[in-house]
Formats: sequence, C-alpha cells, structure tokens
Amino acid sequence: MVSIFLRSLVYNVLFYALLVFWIIIAIPTFLMPPRAFVTVAKAWARSSVWLMRVICNIKVDYRGLEKIPKGPLIVASKHQSMWETFALLQFFDAPLFIYKRELKWIPFFGWYLMKAKMIGVDRKGGMRSLMEMARRAPKEIRSGRQLIIFPEGTRTAVGAAPDYMTGVGQIYASAGVPCIPVALNSGLFWPRRTFMRYPGTLVVEFLDPLPAGLTRKDFIARIQASIEDATNRLVDVARQEQARLFGRVPGSASIKA
Repeated sequence: MVSIFLRSLVYNVLFYALLVFWIIIAIPTFLMPPRAFVTVAKAWARSSVWLMRVICNIKVDYRGLEKIPKGPLIVASKHQSMWETFALLQFFDAPLFIYKRELKWIPFFGWYLMKAKMIGVDRKGGMRSLMEMARRAPKEIRSGRQLIIFPEGTRTAVGAAPDYMTGVGQIYASAGVPCIPVALNSGLFWPRRTFMRYPGTLVVEFLDPLPAGLTRKDFIARIQASIEDATNRLVDVARQEQARLFGRVPGSASIKA
C-alpha cells in the first residue's frame, strides 16, 4: 500500500502538471476554429491515460468502439470518477459537454470551455437555467456534435443506488438523434474524493445504441437498465481482480500489505 500511495501522489502531481502543459500548448487555438482546441484536448486525454498506465499500473480496456454511430449523438455515461470527464472525449469528432457556469471564470480553462462552445449552466438559476440548457443542447447536437452527458448529474460511489435525472430525456426527445449508453468501473481505480489510484483493469464499455424516437419515459428506463446492468457486471469482475491483488477490495476494509 505504501507503493500505491507514492504512485498515486506522483501521478496526481504529474497529472496537473500535464494539464498546465497542455493549457499552454493550446493558447494558439484561441485564434483558430474550435476544432483545433478539441484536437489539443484529445491529446491531453490520451497523455493522461497513458501516464496513469505507466505510473499507477491502471490498464484501460475500451470495448464496443465499433458501436459508436457517426454524426450527431448523445453519449449517456455512468459517472463514478473524474476520469471519464476527460477520457471519453478522445473518441468523438465534436464533443460537447455541459458544465457549471462558474468554471468559465477559471483563467484559460474556462476560456477554453467557451471557445469550444460548451454549454454553461447556472445551477442556481432554477427552471430558467434548465430550460435554456434543454433549448441549446439539442441545437448544438443537431449541428453535428456528440453530447457527452452523465444522466445521474453527479459522480456516484460504486454500488450506490442509481438516480437518473429526467433532463437527459428532454434533450434526447428534442434532439431526435440516437443515444449510446456507456458503462464503466472507473470508481474502483480513480475513486471520488480521494487522490488514491488503484492498479487493475479499468473497463469502458460502449453498449448497443438506442434509436431516436423513443418516449422520454421509455428512453430513461432503457438507458438506466442497460448502463446499470453492464456497470454491475464490470464492477463485479474488477472487484475479483482487486481481491486477488490486495486480498480485499480497496476501501472496503483493511488491505493486506
């Protein structure tokens, strides 16, 4: 565990150093089309995943990439960790995120969000803010972008009861495009609210796409069922792997040295 602690510490320092590096590299993209910034962002994502493999011995297995439809799309992903907020964007030509509007005031980082035409939401704005998001998001998607959204609205701990919001259903109904659900087990390797990074095989699985035209109720029920069933399966397999490595699953109880 001492080794894991030190590796986690080194990774976190280098992760943020790498972020600063790519922020500087991206400065010229302010004078270029948004696609130029997206290219740099993808390079940041790939380099961060590579660094995680080298330092923390966390392998990543991407499954179902061949299922990703081309063109306008909603990507509805399980959200257990910060990891998927950057790692998923590398697979899409014109990724679109919805972010807290306060982030736009962060020097450079926030400016890049605006440059890339991401959608800022005022969480204190109530229904008015949600309506603005529901209006703008479908328009951006129909222009050819891929919305990467986390239907639960926030990171959830591994094993926590799911709580899927209705907002993604409204966007889906208004956009009239397919949706690809995404299951993962990232929370076992990059847990929320801790800097620890545990070795093993992080799996991301792109599931069968849902066609446009479902009712909102049916859509929410189907993405929840497919994401949760697949996520539970991936988590179970990863827990078995961690039990073999550590004697116990990290965070569940004391771990053998």
